[in-house]
Amino acid sequence: MHRRFFLFLVFVSSFFASGFVTSDSDIYFRIAKSIDIFGRVYKEVVTNYVDHINPEEFMLAGIKGMLNSLDPYTGYIGENQQGDIDLITTGKYGGVGATVGLQNDKIIVVDLLEGYSAQRQGIQIGDIIVRIDSVDVFKDNYEDLSIYLKGEPGSEVTIFIERDGEEENLIFILVREEIEVKNISYYGFVPEESNNAYLKLSGFSRSAGEEIKKAIFDLGEQREVESIVLDLRGNPGGLLEAAIDVSEKFLQKGELVVSVVGRDSTQRKNHYSQEKPVAGNTKLIVLVDEGSASAAEIVAGAIQDHDRGVILGTHSFGKGLVQTVIPLSFNTSLKITTGRYFTPSGRCIQKINYSDKNKVFDKVMTFEKKLYKTDKNRRVYSAGGILPDTVISPDSESKFIQQLLAQGMFFRFATNYYNKSFKNGDKKESAELFELFMKYLEDQGFQFNFKSEKLLKQLRKVAEENNYNIKFQNEITDLESKFNKIKNDELYKYKDEIITEIKVELKARTDGRTGRIIELLKYDKQYAAALEILKGDCSYKHFLGSCE
Repeated sequence: MHRRFFLFLVFVSSFFASGFVTSDSDIYFRIAKSIDIFGRVYKEVVTNYVDHINPEEFMLAGIKGMLNSLDPYTGYIGENQQGDIDLITTGKYGGVGATVGLQNDKIIVVDLLEGYSAQRQGIQIGDIIVRIDSVDVFKDNYEDLSIYLKGEPGSEVTIFIERDGEEENLIFILVREEIEVKNISYYGFVPEESNNAYLKLSGFSRSAGEEIKKAIFDLGEQREVESIVLDLRGNPGGLLEAAIDVSEKFLQKGELVVSVVGRDSTQRKNHYSQEKPVAGNTKLIVLVDEGSASAAEIVAGAIQDHDRGVILGTHSFGKGLVQTVIPLSFNTSLKITTGRYFTPSGRCIQKINYSDKNKVFDKVMTFEKKLYKTDKNRRVYSAGGILPDTVISPDSESKFIQQLLAQGMFFRFATNYYNKSFKNGDKKESAELFELFMKYLEDQGFQFNFKSEKLLKQLRKVAEENNYNIKFQNEITDLESKFNKIKNDELYKYKDEIITEIKVELKARTDGRTGRIIELLKYDKQYAAALEILKGDCSYKHFLGSCE
């Protein structure tokens, strides 16, 4: 009897063991088989294709194609992009302190870091970079720009600049320095004489939490901090550890900040606040928008779920995935999604369902909107990002303003006016500034792009091609004149907004990033709403479900 029972146990053990071995063997066999097929296809094409193939570029195309079938955040990091990883993790890189962007097919300096070589030696916002050392730069090699600008601290780089008001290109020989990019773009009391602290957090590298702590201490030494507005708008995120560190400055010690679940859903790692908050129970409002992502959403989600502060603005980006950077050979890396994060209430805020109808996944998690509860029983939802406690849109109601912003007309006008007049002391009042801007649009041949205007143009074309009578064509001309008057009236209707945008750009030319931020806050609808909520104790508590 005992012998038969023993044999039964051996049989059962062998059965389950063989099952698991078979399962593991099966996946490794499939991997080996796939690698063999992929390698043979690669080799055959490179060696036998009718045209000569670049082996490295062909392999890179294969890697990108493979990774593109996964989520949007998994990617291959080439040798030339390793500096970007250093910037994310340490907040440092070797460069000249200039931020560039692509506008109207030109490489434009859009921001300068104060105190570094580009700003010290006279490069200005709005300058057009046409050449770096011996390389001509334009939109086609824009993605490689960091390769030319960044480098070892102490090395030199020659930059050729085209500037409004200058007949010939300007040449700057800059020395690269170790650039430390601050996570906090600006902090201070806003309004200036108030007890409200404003903190603009732009990134989440390792020092983010310490910068928050220092900012609160610095302001507290000036006078009592009665309320805080933490601005996470446009913050693309960064390190998970930094998000936890920032959250700890506001949450109580021992409170759950975030949970991370990997491939094995049974292994959940919970991250708790490990320190006493420097902000105590100070009133807190967090500003978010569609540009607030990843680590920014972890902070906003933790604060919302614990009813620690009011979230204000618009829906956040909706990135609920965690990435790990794995070093590969030849100074390359793989950034791969290794987990999902969940806010303290248990919600995953991932918006994009990247796995929908994707055959590469055997089993996937769905991202459906579900109801969860905060500590005080307030309703919050999963999927689609962080929904603010009070939704306030910052956008102009005018489609004209939106098109002017989208096409960089305020930026371009400010550059032109600053170089030709403003910096030489010719400073216009608001009314004159507006008229100069209107003339600039006319001189640039700027055309608004609206569906109704397109329809009118199509109607005229049809009328001319089919020789419709003159009376009908004249009626089209009348409609075009009326439409032009409407456009003109619309611009005058939003005259104040236009002047505001110009003044913000000019302030950036004179006082840099800090000047731009302070000037923007004067006209910021979301910030004004935050200040209004902070004024009344009950109105603030109402959003947190605790005002009786």
